[in-house]
Amino acid sequence: MDYIFENWKQFLKDGEYENEEYFLISEASYDDGSLVEEEFDFYEPVEAQHLEEAEYRGRKVKLNKPTRGDVKKFKVYVKNAKGNVVKVNFGDKNMRIKKSNPKRRKSFRARHKCDTPGPKWKARYWSCKKW
Repeated sequence: MDYIFENWKQFLKDGEYENEEYFLISEASYDDGSLVEEEFDFYEPVEAQHLEEAEYRGRKVKLNKPTRGDVKKFKVYVKNAKGNVVKVNFGDKNMRIKKSNPKRRKSFRARHKCDTPGPKWKARYWSCKKW
């Protein structure tokens, strides 16, 4: 355990932590699969794809993160095949998602062909992901 703390102290001295982002790992385990029972938190670097930002019409936006929409119910910014950032609007503002009902869920997924949702820059991909 002392080895870990010594490495951590060296890591803090070097200043390598300043530009990295981390998220909390709630259940950590050892190599043998047993859970760590100590009272301290483990952190792991956040992958770049989750926090990737880009510019869309002069402002910074987060990619691949659905949010409440303005034109439709939801919107998400993604990169298309050419590498351009596009806004994908999807969902009906006047309807609720009732995915807890198995019959409705099955019908929706069949109607929208969710087995082959297509590329990320299409509304069908994101609608199927929500369902």
